[in-house]
Amino acid sequence: MSEKNIPLAERMRPKYLSDYIGQNHLLGEGKPLRLMVNHGILPSLIFCGAPGVGKTTLAQVLAREFDMPFYSLSAVHAGVKDVKDLLESLQKQGMFKQKALLFIDEIHRFNKAQQDSLLQAVEKGWITLLGATTENPSFEINKALLSRTQVYHLTPFSSVDLLLMLENALQKDTVLKPRNLQIEDPSHLIALSGGDARRLFNLLEMAVMVLPEDVHVIAKSALQDVLPQLHYDKDGEMHYDIISAFIKSIRGSDVQATVYWLARMISAGESPRFIARRMMISAAEDIGLANANALLMASQAFQTSEVVGFPEARIILAECAIYLAKSPKSNAAYLAINHAMREVEQSGNLPVPLHLRNAPTDMMKNMGYGKGYIYPHDFAGKEINQSYLPENLLNTMFYEEKNNKIT
Repeated sequence: MSEKNIPLAERMRPKYLSDYIGQNHLLGEGKPLRLMVNHGILPSLIFCGAPGVGKTTLAQVLAREFDMPFYSLSAVHAGVKDVKDLLESLQKQGMFKQKALLFIDEIHRFNKAQQDSLLQAVEKGWITLLGATTENPSFEINKALLSRTQVYHLTPFSSVDLLLMLENALQKDTVLKPRNLQIEDPSHLIALSGGDARRLFNLLEMAVMVLPEDVHVIAKSALQDVLPQLHYDKDGEMHYDIISAFIKSIRGSDVQATVYWLARMISAGESPRFIARRMMISAAEDIGLANANALLMASQAFQTSEVVGFPEARIILAECAIYLAKSPKSNAAYLAINHAMREVEQSGNLPVPLHLRNAPTDMMKNMGYGKGYIYPHDFAGKEINQSYLPENLLNTMFYEEKNNKIT
């Protein structure tokens, strides 16, 4: 295949760690992945981050650095049978002795059964799994698989990283180098890429495609022809930053900003599921018992928007977002459970008071289980003076009432 027929982003994909640009928090001296390479140890990993931040590339680079056979599956198309067939094939080839790297793109799209099909091979060390996801692994990867992997977040590329990538493309790419090209305003191109290396190269390549052969300067105006093609492309940086602005606008009861950031996410191609899930979290964390209906509203928006889909789902999401922004706010439940969790971590498994224990047998009753328990329904008002906490925690306050309507 001619080099010209291979996308620029693929031609510029680094092969070795020395060529890899960015992710210094993982690859810099003394950082986790650098230490793994230096010590020759590669555990199973999950890379999470926005599109275009180098997850697939880094997986391929690590396979080369460790001289491991590289196999790839896409969770969009693969199922349990594909995983099992590949593992059986590797076993027959003796790859379990050599240990191969299995890369699964979009691993969050695997359901529980599909993820479970990987557990034995990962736990036994037959393969090194490297999964890539644009979603939060805590929500989308089951706990059994998470416990057998290490999770690292890849961040959008910085302006310095992207400028270096542009310079490399113009000076080293076999197709672009002979044209002796310069970019009038690299910062403009970098801003349009939004921290996404793939988008950066796609923009550059399309700008070059419309540039006459005798012109050697890529002007700002040359980019205008390619902008419409990328208008609805998902912006990796906004995946994290815009959702943060959206949630903080709800928390701050700013309806106008809430609707604006929602529109930004919808226009960028965020899934209704992602947006609605974050609203459920906001309803529980920031509104809580000040308006307990908020969580019901958010849960219903989650279900309904999935059934309806875009473009009509935008109305459902907007209705819910406005409702949350206008609701009274309380984080009392959020603070209460955090306080209680810290107490459990510090004090451990304190014994259950005898009068609260279950006593299904005569032996347990003779040991005092359940003795002295007072049944609240036998009293007017249903509230009685009876302790329910372990003795060491009597009078401890976890939940403190604020502006909650439910008390």
